[in-house]
Amino acid sequence: MAVNEGIASLSDHLFGSGMAVYAAAMLGYAAEFAFSRLGTRSGAVELAAEVPAARTAADRPAVLVGAGAPADAGSSIEIDPAAAALAAARAREIEAVRQRDTAAHTLVAGNDGDIEVPARARWIGRIAVLLTVVGWALHLGSVITRGIAADRVPWGNMYEFSSMICLIAVTTFLALLTRQKVRWLGVFVMVPVVLYLGFAGTVLYVAPGPLVPVLNSYWLKIHVVAAITSSGVFLISAVTTVLFLVKERWENRLADVAAGRADASRAMQSRGGIVMRLPSSAALDTLSYRIIAFAFPIWTFAIIAGAIWAESAWGRYWGWDPKETWSFITWVCYAAYLHARATAGWRGRRAAAIALVAFTALFVDYYLVNLVITGLHSYAGV
Repeated sequence: MAVNEGIASLSDHLFGSGMAVYAAAMLGYAAEFAFSRLGTRSGAVELAAEVPAARTAADRPAVLVGAGAPADAGSSIEIDPAAAALAAARAREIEAVRQRDTAAHTLVAGNDGDIEVPARARWIGRIAVLLTVVGWALHLGSVITRGIAADRVPWGNMYEFSSMICLIAVTTFLALLTRQKVRWLGVFVMVPVVLYLGFAGTVLYVAPGPLVPVLNSYWLKIHVVAAITSSGVFLISAVTTVLFLVKERWENRLADVAAGRADASRAMQSRGGIVMRLPSSAALDTLSYRIIAFAFPIWTFAIIAGAIWAESAWGRYWGWDPKETWSFITWVCYAAYLHARATAGWRGRRAAAIALVAFTALFVDYYLVNLVITGLHSYAGV
């Protein structure tokens, strides 16, 4: 069937419009994030403000034991117990902030007084969510009309595949919004989505057309959909993992301040306002784990479905084609992450490193293999 050029043009316009609305939503999330003020009840925020005072108290001249009269030669000199207790309390407070885990308020910057959001900024955030929904609808319309124009499923090449991954990523973010107050995540999701769509719409774009013969199989609707879905969700997990690393480094700086190993004012200068608006590192670590745990079974199913399709198309289930090899490497890396979390108790930086290695392998699997390396899956390139 010939391509419907009118509907194909409509799809392209919807794609561009959706990307523009996503960009506007990104600016809205950034504005809300920037205009929010650090609250007064957050342990981390109080800590940042009070650690210098605690250190000042701890550094005061030693006082003599007794009623303040000059000490005899044999008198002992001790640090003011109140100052020492205050410094110790601040250190314990840092550790408590770092260890807060999955309670709802730890996943929400702005809840329970962590962030004070002025009314104007709150409305900007709500408008950003509305723009995200509008952009998502335009994006979905672009995908649907692309399929109608070509009279096939709209994930037959790298442009369409990349567009679908972004659509799933935004869908995942909106789904999280219905369960948790994670609007703070909006700007960090929209940035890679807008860049990803810009890359797809310029470098990877191809006009709609028929599928290559090898893709004319019902397995395209099963294997590729599973791969797209898991990839879009993994994109969100990569974002939260990077945010975890940033937040965890910041909390370590605060711990150094409380222990007297760093200067408070110097530690608070670089990106402090932005980082302090994020949830605790423990909450971000848990959120990343839950997202990966959700996506991993879908990725596993995609590999199994791909092997069954390979047997039907090429007469063997597995042949260590570059695409198959890197898909397996990605699976092993994410499996190692989940195994390390579940059995070895790995959390924090070590687990995050494995998760980022896994996402890097996923990126290589989709783009380097398809665009650079020649193999049986080379037809999936631009």
